[in-house]
Amino acid sequence: MAMRNVSRVEAEADAEEEEHFGPQPISRLEQCGISSSDIKKLEDGGFHTVEAVAYAPKKELLHIKGVSEAKADKILTEAAKMVPMGFTTATEFHQRRAEIIQISTGSKELDKLLQGGIETGSITEMFGEFRTGKTQLCHTLAVTCQVKHTWKDYFYSARTH
Repeated sequence: MAMRNVSRVEAEADAEEEEHFGPQPISRLEQCGISSSDIKKLEDGGFHTVEAVAYAPKKELLHIKGVSEAKADKILTEAAKMVPMGFTTATEFHQRRAEIIQISTGSKELDKLLQGGIETGSITEMFGEFRTGKTQLCHTLAVTCQVKHTWKDYFYSARTH
């Protein structure tokens, strides 16, 4: 019985955590006391997520027809409560950057140009003429991400055993 309660509490915590992960639809502001007509005005003004509202300057909300200064203040206050908008120190930022891994492209010269390879957690765009190796590079990166050891490690371990 106690085990079931613990599992249920953990499941509820996971569900709550998943709710706050990613962009939140603007309709969630209704739970905070913002009227549906005001939410409709925000959507008509181009705001579709709570994050978009939270990061928007007050002046931008005031340009929306039917949003007064008091309403804008209330909307921004409620949106800020729903979106974590904290300060990050340089030390914390440096620690997060230290966790980034450089994935090798398979070419020492290309890795040198990219200052170590392709960074994890970021978007890298490749473009160029046809038949220049873009698809080949993508396939190489897909395999490199899945392989735990490099070929050098395999050859070295084969010689030592």
